[in-house]
Amino acid sequence: MIGITAYGAYVPRLRLSRQAIVEANSWFNPGIRGLAKGERSICNWDEDSLTMAVEAGRDCFAGTAPADLKAIYLASTTLPFQDRQNAGVLATALNLGEDMMTMDVTASQRAGTSGLINALNALAGQGGQTLYVAAEKRRTKSSGTHELLYGDGAAALTLGRDGVIAEFVAAHQVATDFVDHYRGGNEDFDYNWEERWIRDEGYFKIVPRALAGLFEKTGVKAADIDHFVMPTVMRPVPGRIAKKAGIPDGAVRDNLHGVMGESGTAHALVMLVDALQDASPGQNVLLVGWGQGCDVLLFRTTDALAGVDGRQGVKGFLARRKEETNYNRYLSFNHLVTQDRGIRAELDKQTALSTLYRKKEMLTGFVGGKCSRCGTVQYPKSNVCVNPNCGAFRTQEDHPFANIPAKIQSWTADNLTYTPDPPQHFGMVVFEEGGRLMSDLTDVDVGGVDVGMPMRMVFRIKEHDDQRGFTKYFWKAAPDHTRQ
Repeated sequence: MIGITAYGAYVPRLRLSRQAIVEANSWFNPGIRGLAKGERSICNWDEDSLTMAVEAGRDCFAGTAPADLKAIYLASTTLPFQDRQNAGVLATALNLGEDMMTMDVTASQRAGTSGLINALNALAGQGGQTLYVAAEKRRTKSSGTHELLYGDGAAALTLGRDGVIAEFVAAHQVATDFVDHYRGGNEDFDYNWEERWIRDEGYFKIVPRALAGLFEKTGVKAADIDHFVMPTVMRPVPGRIAKKAGIPDGAVRDNLHGVMGESGTAHALVMLVDALQDASPGQNVLLVGWGQGCDVLLFRTTDALAGVDGRQGVKGFLARRKEETNYNRYLSFNHLVTQDRGIRAELDKQTALSTLYRKKEMLTGFVGGKCSRCGTVQYPKSNVCVNPNCGAFRTQEDHPFANIPAKIQSWTADNLTYTPDPPQHFGMVVFEEGGRLMSDLTDVDVGGVDVGMPMRMVFRIKEHDDQRGFTKYFWKAAPDHTRQ
């Protein structure tokens, strides 16, 4: 049996009120007033598709990565590097080692499901388990409908043969160059075509064809589908397609539009994780992926689904939210407005790539050391144990710090240091197992930081080298809402 063995997700904490977008732009485009309800998820200034992928992967692992992990896939159309393997950065950040296959899957909104089909098929000859992650952070022009409809998010699955919670039954694909939107190689934003054409000539003709192919291949009847997962910004479309195909109306999943928006390549998997959190053993879950054709995948949940715990999933991260009503902050975070950042921002932020490689476990994987003689842990790892009663040489063994709970010992809010979201919060973070770090703080509110606050380490953007187009990542401390 091949299928899904675990799931995870990540939705950013910030939720931009759609009403704030409408209030800022309806003078120019009155037609967006009808989209003012609800909110969309937005990344903090130090988040992108790669940092969200790391968090989704951590949620999927629930603390411990499978020992037999053989491959990692990362699907997105908004990867931070066009010519550097992003899945390799993901593997390093998750401390998964180097003896495995890594691959980026991109260039279509259907990449999330197409890559998933390929990963499932590859398991037959590969063995072991696979981590499959999809993440998306799409930028849009101001005042358009997609600014309100899109959202940021990520989802992760582990795939394997043992402990399967959702068996992969079959898939069917239709490939056709139906262009509902596109983004050119040197463009920052999507160009979208007319919605009625997309609906009538695209969704209503192509998706039923793919569904019919799957039902014919498997012998499963449309009436037997318990969860119908179809992401689209056109809310009535999934229900009409389900009705035409004979899928029960009650099986059509909510597209999460009201609470986070549509997360592009990742959204099919985000909705799938949300469905698995509601599903019971023995149910049929039908997943649709759209983009220059259509993918349909059928999963059947097993008794092992009832034993999945320790993951926040989509529902957990949706519950962890902070409303954002400052539209200008959203524009700034997404580089949609030109700001005078001041003299303190005028620094050369070049990364020494040789040092990054030599110290990748420490910098990207957040690996410190543990003394094999006295058991003292420290970050960073060094040749000498920091315990004054030990001081042993070359006794440090690798010790990952990313999942160790921590607390704030002291902190500062600095209005002089440049940061895209002032003031700059940083402080001394002390880990439960020992060791401490002067760390940047993220996802904190002014006046909301206190000594003793539970924290967890998160993989975030440290800074961006605008001169060379290089994004530098490191770990920061964020409030741990699971321990508050």
